[in-house]
Amino acid sequence: MSRSRNENLGYLYGLIGVVAFALTLPATRVAVRSLDPVFVGLGRVIGAALLGGAYLLITQQRRPTLAEFRSLVIVALGVALGFPLLTAWAMRHVDASHGGVVLGVLPLATVVAGVVINGERPSARFWFFALLGTVLVVGYSALRGGGALAWADVALLGAVAAAAMGYAQGARLALVMGGLPVISWALVIAAPVLVVPAAMAAPPNLQWPAEAWIAFIYVMLVSQFLGFVPWYRGLALGGVAKVSQVQLLQPFLTLLASALWVGESADAVTWLVAVLVVAVVAIGKSSQVAGVPARREPGG
Repeated sequence: MSRSRNENLGYLYGLIGVVAFALTLPATRVAVRSLDPVFVGLGRVIGAALLGGAYLLITQQRRPTLAEFRSLVIVALGVALGFPLLTAWAMRHVDASHGGVVLGVLPLATVVAGVVINGERPSARFWFFALLGTVLVVGYSALRGGGALAWADVALLGAVAAAAMGYAQGARLALVMGGLPVISWALVIAAPVLVVPAAMAAPPNLQWPAEAWIAFIYVMLVSQFLGFVPWYRGLALGGVAKVSQVQLLQPFLTLLASALWVGESADAVTWLVAVLVVAVVAIGKSSQVAGVPARREPGG
């Protein structure tokens, strides 16, 4: 498969993953209205781990090597502990639309993680547009927040760091293991450690509001499991640095989802910034990124 076709497919898969993840904060916001944030953040991992474990058994996936296991621990720390727990806590204190904008710095953080972990070398032109896009979303966040960061914003930035680490490490593993095995093993590795605190924070009964059930099931099935399939595939095919820039669209998809699901509103300034970010992503797509030689993903 040619490099250009790999890149285009990477963008397509990445976009599918971003659309899936865009509903995460609105769904979490709905869930934590009725449930403990610790249960929402960690309980979603336990449920998804059951699906991941079933997949590994049914398809008879090979066990990871020792080196792969160590990398999977990093993935688990990022996407199965840090991100879900910190975002669940933050959604108790800020709107999902606010959180979506703060998470706009995630693409740049993922690039940095890709540079450190995968040896990618973005060009100066690429850095310019990546930084420009990030400045747009961070500036928007500062405008809406009056120039100050609350503790919820600190938690969201911590979630950004955790997710970036997990995304970059997972993309590297997906080249040789496949995206679904990577997230499945990460979940299975994390579940035994998280089951006790999740159980302690669980509600005393299952009489939750219907909207809380729907929201929790979404973050468990899609946000924590199925969404990673196209996302890791896209990062592996197109490169962490370039495909991660598609995630600049996620804050604005989250704003739309927040309006439709949670009833939060977005004004004209928000959509103006969205248009500018889309333009930055489109221009940045043509930038060159040097990296480690691509290997063909099994089954790809």
